[in-house]
Amino acid sequence: GTGADNDLYINQAIVFIEDAIQYRSINHRVDSKSLWLYRWYYSRTCQWILSLTITVILVLAFIEKPSSLTTTSDVRYRVPAWNPPCGLTESIELLCFLVFIVDVSVKSYLIGWEEFWKNKWLMAYILTLVVSLTDWVVSLSFFCTENVRIRRILRPFFLLQNSSMMKKTLKSINSTLPEMASVVLLLAVHLSLFTMFAMLLFARTKQDKEWMKYFRNLPDSLTSLLVLLTTANNPDVMIPAYSKNRAYSIFFILFTVLGNLFLMNLLTAIIYNQFRGYLLKSVQSSLFRRRLGIRAAFEVLSSLKETVANAQQSHVSVEALLRVVQKVDMDHRCKQTITRSLKMCSSDKLSAAQFQKFFEELDKDAIKQHPPSPEYQSLFMQKVQFAFGHAYFGYLGNVVALANIISICVVLVMDADKQPSERDDFFLGAINCFFILYYLLEMLLKIVAMGLKRYLSYPSNIFDGLLTVILLIATFAVYGFPHPGWRPEIMGLLSLWDMVRLVNMFIVFRFLRIIPNMKFMSLVVTTLLDLVKNLRAFAGILVV
Repeated sequence: GTGADNDLYINQAIVFIEDAIQYRSINHRVDSKSLWLYRWYYSRTCQWILSLTITVILVLAFIEKPSSLTTTSDVRYRVPAWNPPCGLTESIELLCFLVFIVDVSVKSYLIGWEEFWKNKWLMAYILTLVVSLTDWVVSLSFFCTENVRIRRILRPFFLLQNSSMMKKTLKSINSTLPEMASVVLLLAVHLSLFTMFAMLLFARTKQDKEWMKYFRNLPDSLTSLLVLLTTANNPDVMIPAYSKNRAYSIFFILFTVLGNLFLMNLLTAIIYNQFRGYLLKSVQSSLFRRRLGIRAAFEVLSSLKETVANAQQSHVSVEALLRVVQKVDMDHRCKQTITRSLKMCSSDKLSAAQFQKFFEELDKDAIKQHPPSPEYQSLFMQKVQFAFGHAYFGYLGNVVALANIISICVVLVMDADKQPSERDDFFLGAINCFFILYYLLEMLLKIVAMGLKRYLSYPSNIFDGLLTVILLIATFAVYGFPHPGWRPEIMGLLSLWDMVRLVNMFIVFRFLRIIPNMKFMSLVVTTLLDLVKNLRAFAGILVV
């Protein structure tokens, strides 16, 4: 009926918009049951279960035999690692495999048979599961006594196939290999030629240290120059020959300049250029998927029976889009902004361009707005708020933190050569006591000046406050205030000396609060943090 068709169109539009938000492909089943299954599969709960399962099956490597999960790596003091009984880790593995089977089954059903044969990742997923299950059965048949377990090698694949960014990174590496091959070949020729020159140049003579240490035979010569290519053994590899005759340094200088400064940098440039090009294509592809998903939602909404047909141009009613937006799983800020814009819209009908423009909010970054400071009626409180809410008060805190660091350095230098029994913990404890009380007073005054909500809206304040609370608990709550002859017995997990060292580490760590106050340093740190976020996929490839 008409009502059932309209509900189907609404659900299709919801799914297409969610696909656009997550940059997913819209090539999947769109019937009523499949849409329900699709949204259930991509719900936070299901994806969290799948991520947890991948984590569990990778962590099994730390407890399976042979396990290296011990306190120390020194074989003299290492306690024998715990070996789980046969069947324990295998049972956990089976549960993980069952989750993966459900995962691949749902994925294969949702994209359809035709798309399945085009998807090499899904076919590799199924093959990996088949091999892993076969190996699992073999393990149980031998009562966990077999020496080779193929499924352990295949486990990282489950992490790889579940991350679209890691797949893109792998494709980028794959596309970079042909360009890299020529430079790598040139590096190999460079290394081979100089290896032959070295063996001829540093031929065996009486008491020739260069020949004995580095160029005794072909493998040693090749290894020495390969390490020199990374400058790890420079100038050690050159010293014996250089001591004999300075002219020998020309050989090593030529090798280093050609190999390290030219060829290695050329290789880096090719990798960077290829990755940049692929990243640009990836961004364009993601944006195209978003536009395609939004357009698909427009097309299905324009097919609603309640929408008046237009022979020249399709339209979507504002009311229908409002219904869809309310049901879409998206960022709360974006949903509020789009809903507000739709309610303020002067027209009841939206064209494709207008429809697309409303969802441009998805491409914008959120601008964080801090809560307002409290408004005090008292003149005294207003002066307090002005004084302790000013930027100069923060600068004073940075100066005090620097003084704390300097005092710790002075005490460490003074106590460097003293035995633990000769150290006077009272001096350092008294200094730390003063600074910690100042940090507490600073935190309380900032809360009064800014208000609790505004204070907590700044990450730097949360960082300061959290470390201040930790310092208070670590010192006063456990050992009390310092006094002459302050040498209490061990209380809790740590001795006084260990506690003082821990407190000093926290104080040094707290000095990082100066970063937001220095624009250039803040920019560099922000860039580094963004770089870490962007390298997560590449780090995943390294794990795999």
